[in-house]
This record gives sequence, C-alpha cells and structure tokens, in this order.
Amino acid sequence: MNRAQKIFRPEFRFGMGGVALGNEFDKHSDKDAQETLEAAWTVGVRYFDVAPWYGFGLSERRFGHFLHNQNRDSYLLSSKVGKLFRASRDNKHADVFPLSDSPNDLVIDYTADGVRRSIEDSLQRMGVSHIDIAFVHDLSPDFAFFPNDDWEAQYRIARKGAFPELSKMRDEGIIRAWGVGVNTPMAILGVIEDADPDVCLCARQYSLIDHAQAVDELFPKVLEKDVSLVMGSALNAGFISGSPRFNYGEEAYKVPPDAIAKRDRLQSVADRHGVDLRTAALQFSAAAEPAVALVVGARSAEQINADWNSMQAKIPADFWDDLRSQELIHPDARLPKAP
Repeated sequence: MNRAQKIFRPEFRFGMGGVALGNEFDKHSDKDAQETLEAAWTVGVRYFDVAPWYGFGLSERRFGHFLHNQNRDSYLLSSKVGKLFRASRDNKHADVFPLSDSPNDLVIDYTADGVRRSIEDSLQRMGVSHIDIAFVHDLSPDFAFFPNDDWEAQYRIARKGAFPELSKMRDEGIIRAWGVGVNTPMAILGVIEDADPDVCLCARQYSLIDHAQAVDELFPKVLEKDVSLVMGSALNAGFISGSPRFNYGEEAYKVPPDAIAKRDRLQSVADRHGVDLRTAALQFSAAAEPAVALVVGARSAEQINADWNSMQAKIPADFWDDLRSQELIHPDARLPKAP
C-alpha cells in the first residue's frame, strides 16, 4: 500500500528528545528545562522531539515555552499521537509520571478524531503553528496501559483510524510526514504494509547492546518500502553511559545480566582504544543504513553539550574493527565512517 515516494530526509540529523524534561526519571525545574533548551539551541540543535506522554503534557509545555520564541521555519519538530489527556481532580494515573505533578488522566485514542484532537492539543500546549512529523506513539506490546493489555486491538483501531487520517493530514499540509514511534519492531513492520508512512521512530531497537533483530528483520523491510528511520534511545535510556536503568518501564532497574556483560566487554574495548563508549554508541546508532536522524534525551545543558560534541568526535577505524572481530557488532551492521 506504500505510495510512490522519495525517502523522507529531515533537514537536521541530530535532535533532542523530551523524555527527561518531562520528569520521567528525575525532577527538574522549569528553569532547568529552559537552560537545557537554550544550550541545545546555542550549540546548533534544530530538531526537537516531544510527546504528550512525556510528563502528561509537561515536556511539550516546556519545549513550547522555548520554541515559540524561535522562528518556526528554522527548526524541525516532531510529536506523537495516540494519547489524550483529561483534566481531573482525582488523577487516576499519578503513579505513571509522579514527578510531573500532572492533573491529567490518560485517554488512549488511536481513532481518526483522536489523532486530530491530539495534534490540536499539542499545538496549543506548545504555542506553535505546526508539527513537522507525527508519530503514532507506543503502538507496541511493551506499552503497559492498553485496555486488557491488548496492543493488537489498538493497532486495528489505528489501522482504520490514525493511519489514514495522518495521510490525509499530510496531504492537507497540516503535517509534513508521519509514522509510528515504538520500542519494538512489530508496529513498524505492520504499518509499512498497511499504510503509507514516511518515517518511523525506532527507539531502543538499535544500540550497541542490542541491534541484531533490527539488522536482520527490520532494516531490510523499511529499506524495501523507502521508509526512513529516526533512531532513539541509542544509550538504552542511559545504560550504556553508566546508568543503572536499562530502557524504560517498570522493569527498567532489573537489568538483564547479559546486557551488563556486554556493556563490560564494550567498555573494555573502548578503554583499550581510548574511545568514549557513549560517543561510540551514539555514532553507531546514527550510522544505521535507514537512519536519517538521531534523537537523544538530555536533562541538562552539560548533557546536551556532551551529546552534540560526541557527534563531532573522531573514532578510529581499528576500534570498530576490534568490536567486529570480537563479535560485539553484527557483521552486517553499518559502521560510522572513520576519519
């Protein structure tokens, strides 16, 4: 069903994500958020990825507070659809993002009307005129809040509602592109057969720790359909750079022993070559064949500066050769270009 199309390639290949400033992991003030966004803009970041889900609207409000003062044509903005919020005195979902202090209740809605409403709500929260890319968010079996834990039922709703409506909104010029934003490959593999997406957000599926399934199953399919990928969570939610958390969700602090063992082996090779492992991980994810952009989360000015500088760093070819020889990298994974 994929329409004849050129591969969607955004103007900017490095973006800042909004999870951290939605207070998912730690509490940050509005002042902290403003300083982080100012630092990102100063070093040259011009792609920003947010979602209503991040802090139940908090991330979008914070990003919008900064971005609405910038020339709207000077940056790329992506957000998500599939979740609406209803103001409530008795917040039934306060335990989901307890640090966001949100008064909102979650409403899952992948219908056509829900998509329109979600875009309108995001534009109002951020105070901007338009969103460039809309990702259908968390349409994946790992999302813990679907009614009856039935992600496939929600996918069927999206296939009939969200997918054709987003194509219509693209044709109307309300958005430039759309796809799904997920942590597992199922919805990406489904949507490229069932609809005509442009670009998908591939989160946590392609990192130095875990990338074989993406190389073997996902990448050949999206390349065949001329669908591009924005890569997210290259550090597995900070795990590669030393965080005790591995990915997201309730099980994030129950780190699989094999992930710890692989990180230790990767770190050993990095130390031997004098390479910063976090830098290598970011560049590895960005180099994937279908990748047209990399989005990284940042909670502080220091962190976004370090991420930006990592993308400019030079990593010698023998480091990647060493990883490959020790079978720490899939033999068919594309490697970053050496200096």
